[in-house]
Parts: sequence; C-alpha cells; structure tokens
Amino acid sequence: MAILFTMNLSSLNAQTNLYQHPDFESKTADHKVIAILPFKANVSLRPKQMKEISQEQLKELEKNEGLSVQSAMYSWFLKRKKRGDLFVDIQDPKRTNALLNQNDLTDPATVTPEALASILGVDAVISGTFETDKPMSDGASIALGLLVGFWGSTNAATLNMSVNDGSDGELLWNYNKRVAGSLGSNTDQLINKLMRKASRRLGYTD
Repeated sequence: MAILFTMNLSSLNAQTNLYQHPDFESKTADHKVIAILPFKANVSLRPKQMKEISQEQLKELEKNEGLSVQSAMYSWFLKRKKRGDLFVDIQDPKRTNALLNQNDLTDPATVTPEALASILGVDAVISGTFETDKPMSDGASIALGLLVGFWGSTNAATLNMSVNDGSDGELLWNYNKRVAGSLGSNTDQLINKLMRKASRRLGYTD
C-alpha cells in the first residue's frame, strides 16, 4: 500500500491513490493474523547535508526510519484492536523482524509476498515505501541534527502501503498519498493522521 500523511492539512497539496481488490471481503474472510514488514525508507538530503554524512550513516538512518514507520503502524492497529474495530490480529514486529533475520532476509522486497507470509506464519503481509526529504522519527531527526546540524520537521513525504494475500501473493489493497507542507516530526502522529483516513476503506477495520 502507499500512503502519505500530513500534520497541517490546510497547508498541504495532496494526491491520493487507493485500490482495493473487488473480492477483498471473500479473499480475507479466513484471515486471522497479518504482519507489518519494515518499510523501505528513502531520505533525500540536501547536497550540503550529504557532504557531512557517509553512505553507511545514511543507510542506517533510512533503516531506522523504516522500522519507525513499522512500529507506528503496529501501535495504530493495536489501538483499533483494543477498541474492537479491527477484525484480525497483528503480529508483533519484534517477532516479524526476528523471523526475517533468522532467514537472512535483509531485503524482504526480494521475496514474494506468499513466501514471506509462509515464513512469518501469517495470512497477509503489509509492506510499503516511505520517502521524505527529512527524517520523521524523533531518533532519526536527533541523529541527523547531531551529524549535519539540521533540526525540524519535514516539508514533504510520501507513503505507499500495500496488503498482499499470504496464499497467492495477490495485491488486496494499496494506498498511496503524497503531501507537501508542514509535517510533524513524530512518526506516530503522522501514521495516526494517515491511517484515520485510509482505514475508512480498509476491509479489516470497522
């Protein structure tokens, strides 16, 4: 799925693309557990900032940013589950990531969704990409601030989120949104803002 979120809606220019499989309800009727994969993040820094950071540091920053999106999305789903608004269970990211590491899957994108679902023992997998010009997670923002003297929230971000069936890998749901404007630097707030809109058309939620 692809998703994009903003903290200041009045200042945003946004485009939204949503797809849901026409047979989503029937294909997910027996789903009990779904897993959220670490998101693939891309942080585009200014040339001056890039001179102050190594490729290894940037790679680590992007990895942590993707894990932060995964964690924030898990927290959002848990809240819905506790309220009785979510019809499936969400696998703890700690278990998801441990199983990925045990199988040497440093890049889940190189494996089919059905193979991932089998490895993780789930009925469907959520994956996606996150692109921004500045890190959204608090930890990444602080790390970058220490490295290149940058602090503050991002000006633009794009999130693409997909749900794939664990039995055949078929795309069940995709949400892509890009926003430009003032975004908060807290990943949880960003995901909450986005998911409140996306969930209205996600069959797993009420």
